[in-house]
Order: sequence, then structure tokens, then C-alpha cells
Amino acid sequence: MNTQAMSNKSWHKRQPAAFLALAVLVWLALYQSLNPVSEALVAWLPVERGSRLGGAIQFFLYDTPKVLVLLTAVVFAMGMLNSYFTAERTRSLLAGRTEGVANVMAASLGIVTPFCSCSAVPLFIGFLQAGVPLGVTFSFLISAPMVNEVALTLLFGLFGWKVALLYMGLGLSIAIVSGWVIGRLKMEAYLEDWVRDIPKMSAQFDKADLTLADRVQIGFNSVHEIVGKVWPYILAGIAIGACIHGYVPQDFMASFMGKDVWWSVPLAVVIGVPMYTNAAGIIPIVQALLAKGAALGTVLAFMMSVVALSLPEMIILRKVLKLRLIATFTGVVATGILLVGYAFNAVL
Repeated sequence: MNTQAMSNKSWHKRQPAAFLALAVLVWLALYQSLNPVSEALVAWLPVERGSRLGGAIQFFLYDTPKVLVLLTAVVFAMGMLNSYFTAERTRSLLAGRTEGVANVMAASLGIVTPFCSCSAVPLFIGFLQAGVPLGVTFSFLISAPMVNEVALTLLFGLFGWKVALLYMGLGLSIAIVSGWVIGRLKMEAYLEDWVRDIPKMSAQFDKADLTLADRVQIGFNSVHEIVGKVWPYILAGIAIGACIHGYVPQDFMASFMGKDVWWSVPLAVVIGVPMYTNAAGIIPIVQALLAKGAALGTVLAFMMSVVALSLPEMIILRKVLKLRLIATFTGVVATGILLVGYAFNAVL
């Protein structure tokens, strides 16, 4: 292979700071061009802009590149940040902390760590081995899938920073309080026997000395892994959202997801639990529901139940938890989600 070609391919490794500066400029230019490009595409298509089909197509063509561009940038940045928070380092930070403080730390670490429900069992075991209390472990496991960079990026891109911060605060509150309550109930006896019998290990920090170039490469790897995994969910979610935006009458959504229907929040939670998706797939649907008259508290409850109480995660956790502990976990988190839904429907 030509030496110059090899050198060009590794530019981000040779001059990572210059590469990052140029990447930011290119990203900003691309992001600014999204709206005029999407408008031009819609105008070029042989559909009426004011028709239902035209509205649905415009929704899809604008939101899809916007979400993917935002997501790529944030996942890249979070991938670099995540290099400071390996599983070993996370366990070390939490082990030995007092309850309450540890619950807050665990929930906060969930924002910047790239773990999802598929990692539930190994993380659960690893935390317990490191001496992390059961309730603190639950605070992390609730926060990590529910309040992560994907959810916050999409919320910021679609609704603005106020809603993104609101969701982050609510998600952290549910994770902290739920973990604390589970810890107070002293339910270690309802771990599966083989989990309780695993010998404890001392938590050690991962002392890997990574350079800026290494962290840039980790950012690339995160984009490849996370965006490569969730883009089908994004397309599916935006397509469903586009159909809702274009074809579902506003009065129909308001009739069973509005503020005035007392059973809308528990119904939203019940509907959300068996759904198998993540924040990338559900947030575009949430956007369309809100545009059609659904109440913010109801759709937040729906979204939180999908990402924090999904049936697949419960099935995975059954490998390490007895049914009574799973039921307690589900009940405590669902209660927090219901309170959030009712509170925001009452206030907003």
C-alpha cells in the first residue's frame, strides 16, 4: 500500500486536535443546510404541500437527516467521554459509597455510560461483585437506558433544550428515588441464589493511558456501533411519526391521550411496557403525538415506560432476579412514571 495513502488515512491519529476542529466546522455547515435542502426536496416532489401525504413526507425528509446528523455528533463526543468511564471505573466509583450519595452518583453516571438493557445481566453481576449495594445498582440500571445521550440528543433536536433538560431531571429523579426505595426494602434475598453466591471482588480503576487520538478513534467506534445499531429504529420511528403527523386527526389523539382523560397516563404506561424499541425509535413518535394534541405528561409516561420498563429487559433480568424483586422494581418505577405523567398534565 502507498505510504502517502496510509498517512492520509491516519490523519485523525496524527493530528487529532486539528481533525476535531475541522470536523466541527463541517458539521455546523451540514446542519445549517438541512432545512433548505429538505424544503427543496419536498418542493421537487409531485405532491401538494398542504395535503396529508405532503405533510407526512415533509416530516420524514426533514426529521430523518436532522436526527441522524445530531445523533452522529453527540454519539461521537459521548464516545470520547465514555472512554473515561469504563465498566471497571464505573464500579470503582460506586463501590463503598453511602446510600443516597451513591444513588445520585449512579443515576448521574447512567447519562454518560453507553449501557443498555442488553448489558443488564453482566453489569448487574459486576456491580454486585464490586460491593455496590442493590438499590444503587438499580439506580444505574434505570438511568442508563432512560437518560442517555441518544434520548437527550433527540429530545434537544426535536423539542429544544427545555424539554431535554426536563426529561433529564425527571429521569434522574425516578432513577435515584426508585433505587433508594428498593435499597430500603432490603431485597437481597430475592436475588437468584447463584448471584448471591458469587464471591465479591475488589473494584480497581482501569488505568489505561489513552491519548487524544485514541479517544477520537473510540468516538468513531461509538458512531459505528451505536448509530449503526439504532438507525433502523430511527427510520421506523420517524416513518410512524410521519404517518401520525399526516393522517391521524388531532381530535382522535386528544380524546385518549389528553389532559382531561384520567386513565390516559396508566394506559400509556401499559401500552409502552411490551414495546421493543429504544429512545431512537420512540421519540419521533412522541413528537408526532404531541403535535396531534396528546398531553406532554402522558407522552413522557409512554416514552419512559418503553425505555425503562421494556418487557425484553424484564426477561433478561429474570436470569438474576427472582419474580418478587422484578415485580417490586417494576412497581416502584411505574409509580414514579405515573406521578411524573399526572404532575405534568396538571401543571402544563
